[in-house]
Amino acid sequence: MTDGDLVRQKIRPGELVLAVLALLVGLLPLGVPLPISTHPAMAVVTAICAAALVPLARRKPVLAMLATTLLYASTNFWAITTTTFVIFTAARLITPRGRLWLTVLGTGVGQVVFSSVNYLIVPTPLTRADVVGGTVFGLIFLLLLPALAGMLLGQRKPLTRLLQERNEYLERAQALTASKARTEERSHIAGEMHDMLGHRLSLISIHAGALELMTSKQAPELHEQAELVRTTSSVAMAELREILGVLRANTEPETLDENAGTREDVLRLVESSCAAGISVRLEWHGDDVADADPRSRRAIHRVVREGLTNVHKHAPDARARVSVTVSDGRAEVLVVNSTTDAPKGKGTRRGLIGLEERVGLIGGRFVAGPAPEGGFRIAADLPLHPAALADAAVTGDAVPEVPPVPIVAESLTLPRVVASGCLGAMVGVPVLGSLVVILVVSAVGGGAMDAGTFVQLQLGTEETTITEQYGIGTADAEGCLRYRQNDGDQGQEYKLCFQDGKLARKDVVAAP
Repeated sequence: MTDGDLVRQKIRPGELVLAVLALLVGLLPLGVPLPISTHPAMAVVTAICAAALVPLARRKPVLAMLATTLLYASTNFWAITTTTFVIFTAARLITPRGRLWLTVLGTGVGQVVFSSVNYLIVPTPLTRADVVGGTVFGLIFLLLLPALAGMLLGQRKPLTRLLQERNEYLERAQALTASKARTEERSHIAGEMHDMLGHRLSLISIHAGALELMTSKQAPELHEQAELVRTTSSVAMAELREILGVLRANTEPETLDENAGTREDVLRLVESSCAAGISVRLEWHGDDVADADPRSRRAIHRVVREGLTNVHKHAPDARARVSVTVSDGRAEVLVVNSTTDAPKGKGTRRGLIGLEERVGLIGGRFVAGPAPEGGFRIAADLPLHPAALADAAVTGDAVPEVPPVPIVAESLTLPRVVASGCLGAMVGVPVLGSLVVILVVSAVGGGAMDAGTFVQLQLGTEETTITEQYGIGTADAEGCLRYRQNDGDQGQEYKLCFQDGKLARKDVVAAP
């Protein structure tokens, strides 16, 4: 189902309001005397047609747009101005763009044809210049601007919906990537716990077994306690493997040597990067961390390794600095690189997310982002002897796994700005322009006729007959009506005097 079908199926209360408004505006010639008069029957018919085109625009947009040309066969300019809403609504629904502009072209041709036929057949006080100017005005402000505004606004709605869906997809994909990185990091930590605790539990079980054999001969009264220690350690080992096996998520833990995170290990990482062509220098302040907790040393190793890896990937021509400061039972690790001319690649940030998770689990703080002096920095503040893993997991600054709320606000795009401007011009300019046209026509005398018409006028002709065909002339001091000449001497006017509603005298007089 297309967007146009969805729009047409919606019930819009404003549609009835616009139809009634178009009907009332189209009936204005019945109560408002204008220099260019409209026959009452014609005013009623055109007003009804203008009102009917409003709901038709949503159901048959092409037909409705083309049907607006029929109103140009009349002199009911009020009904013609209401077609802006019809053109605007139809332009939003007509697709593709080529079909829309073909319809606009056909509508423009129809406006020109019907305006010309109306001028040639129906007696009117308008001159040829008046008709040409009115036709150009209608083409620009009553057709092109509403069509352009409708097209742009019609395209904006599906494009905005598409961008919102794409934004939501990217936000959720980013959340899933972060969640996966945390899961992998936890599986690595689980593997390290398995290696560290499993080894010690195995030693406990072996020594407990030896103790059990010795007590069975030398101290029988301690045999049961020794057996309990052995069986308990075996059960603990099995439970540990079962729990950590769930957390590992089918990934093998990385293997790090016993010197991971020490000064020697960090120096080896720096030298490896230098050998690969990266300009890196190491600054170590304080004692070595050989006696620190293995979890802290592994975190130091991972922070330095991830920082240098990012330099290799994203800033190979930059200068990098690795700084480790050990004091007061904590280690501050900093990896910073200068600005680079290398093209910036789009990383997944999975490594940084994993580091943040690892550092947070041991009670540390982790920061990664642009450096104030330019470039990029990774900083971690780690305790050398963290609390138990469970406590650190509770109190650490781990990133919550709450998916971000997608951004659904609409962007201020150029098509939206242009369409809004066209929409404002579509509503304001035709209304103001129509008032200006009426005022100008009234100011220049309101009525006009040619010499042949003046000669054929018979004394006794009804005043209403003359005013309906040639408009209401300009009243002079005697109460007579003066009409401009469509042809001949523009310095002369036709003066018609009426008595008891009938033509009593006609003269050719000089224009004031």
